[in-house]
Amino acid sequence: MAASPGNLDVQDLHLQGLTKRFGDFVAVDNLDLTIPAGSFFALLGASGCGKTTTLRMVAGLEDPTEGTISLGDADITKLRAFERPVNTVFQSYALFPHLDIFENVAFGLRRRGIKDVQKQVEDMLELVELSTMARRKPSQLSGGQQQRVAVARALINHPGVLLLDEPLGALDLKLRRQMQIELKRIQDEVGTTFVHVTHDQEEAMTMADTVAVMNAGRIEQMGHPADIYELPRTVFVANFLGQSNLIAGKRTGVSGDDVVVEARGLTFLVPSDRCSCTTEDMIVGVRPEKLTILDKADEGQVPEGHNRVPGRVTDVSYTGVSTQYLVDTPWGQELGVFEQNVVVGDRCDVGDEVVLHWAPAHTFGLDGSAGATAGSELED
Repeated sequence: MAASPGNLDVQDLHLQGLTKRFGDFVAVDNLDLTIPAGSFFALLGASGCGKTTTLRMVAGLEDPTEGTISLGDADITKLRAFERPVNTVFQSYALFPHLDIFENVAFGLRRRGIKDVQKQVEDMLELVELSTMARRKPSQLSGGQQQRVAVARALINHPGVLLLDEPLGALDLKLRRQMQIELKRIQDEVGTTFVHVTHDQEEAMTMADTVAVMNAGRIEQMGHPADIYELPRTVFVANFLGQSNLIAGKRTGVSGDDVVVEARGLTFLVPSDRCSCTTEDMIVGVRPEKLTILDKADEGQVPEGHNRVPGRVTDVSYTGVSTQYLVDTPWGQELGVFEQNVVVGDRCDVGDEVVLHWAPAHTFGLDGSAGATAGSELED
């Protein structure tokens, strides 16, 4: 492998009070955000949440209504797009069809008047594992290979930040998963800050060091993918990032280190440090894979202190890795259960009376004043 062609002068990207209005519509709303140098950062959200507008303002393709954009100590807000140490990779690749792969990658260097491009282009093609295809035309490459050419063409300019705008959206599922691994590998090797805009939750969680979930022009929650998934702080995040079972109830007291919540005639325990609110109206949340499903006759096997819900199986879907159940509760809400297939056979059937249970440590408590559906109805 060639020596890393990355930029050694990578600096934090700062967005301060960044706002973009289109008439009366506020696309990005007073955004304060610092993206650490050398990180793989994902802006995740549905269409219209402001993520692409934010990316375009960083790229210089859109002027902010208010606020500043800085790279390290340098304010780049007023710089034109070509003056910024920023490059963008688009979903459409935007390769030049009449140029071969070598010349596509060399384009930026030649445009800057650099004549001796051979070594830099060869190093970059080696980085993206396309050295043997240097003299092919883009039409002779697969979608994933074309995307790697687009990344190489952007990185050869040694940008301080590489912006990725839904870069894998045009690829099929298998190729998209391969490219997720490839892009992360490339980012690890070059050390450049990657800012990745996507609506695909799996894509963001697979690739990014830090994920920021956007909603209505603001950041709902930001952190390591596992932290956000395991402990969502809002109903929107709980519903948008993966799936959640959310049960509305009332806070009624405390028991040791747990908050006691009464809901639908049942009592649930939620660890105090996993509650993101102090309101009386609370939502008890748990991810489907944290639940265990037992036949009603085996209810005595539920460990003491576990939260539990009785119900009846309404749907069973075998997906290979897991079996996914829908269970109708006594109050008419369907809860989802994902059970890993570690035993052959012995699955519940539609119509079976069951009991669901889970450890309080897997429960999270959310503000229930706005209801339990925010984020669940959004599609890109």
